Amino acid sequence: MRQIVLDTETTGLDAARGHRLIELGCVELLARRTSGSRFHRYLNPERDIDAGAQAVHGISIEFLADKPRFADVADEFLAYIKGAELVIHNAAFDVGFIDAELARLGPQYGRIRDHATVLDTLALARETYPGQRNSLDALCKRLDIDNSHRELHGALLDAEILADVYLALTAGQGALDFAVETESPQAKASAFHAAGDRPAVRVRLADLEELAAHEARLSAIDKASKGGCVWRRVEPAAA
Repeated sequence: MRQIVLDTETTGLDAARGHRLIELGCVELLARRTSGSRFHRYLNPERDIDAGAQAVHGISIEFLADKPRFADVADEFLAYIKGAELVIHNAAFDVGFIDAELARLGPQYGRIRDHATVLDTLALARETYPGQRNSLDALCKRLDIDNSHRELHGALLDAEILADVYLALTAGQGALDFAVETESPQAKASAFHAAGDRPAVRVRLADLEELAAHEARLSAIDKASKGGCVWRRVEPAAA
């Protein structure tokens, strides 16, 4: 399954009040492994950034002045996530902002769920650790994931951390993926035949004392069992 771990940064907390995306960060997972593929864009929001939001992510409007608008990268972004499962922490927040940006471009762009499915790792964490703190930082601490390099929030950095959190959170749930097997049948056959060159397995036979102890044990079972000892019937056939 192709999964895209996604995070965003914004000008504020409420898309309904006109706040905008300023950063998109995506990390691709294939068969529960990072593939090395990334999608990362800073975006010019064409509006001011709330001081509280800037204190969290450290991105200024001056830095974004020459960056593309969401409209400039929308088609590329949608092509990147198409058909994937989006892995997002507190998905309602990020999905709400992306849907608001798509709505500005017109109904032909639809909503994010028209292009990909969504898995919310916050909901998953709450099921796994009910009644506990399940922020990304709290999960990193609980799952022993190093996030010491995270002084400020950043969409790509947080997506990379979330990828590690998601994989740790769902460890053991991945099915064996035979499609990623690369060894050829010929190579396997060669390896199998080569095993014949290994030293033979040593066979140790019971000595007389062990045989006597075995016989005594069978006799005791014979006396205690109404149907007699099963091994008495099996051993002659095996011999």
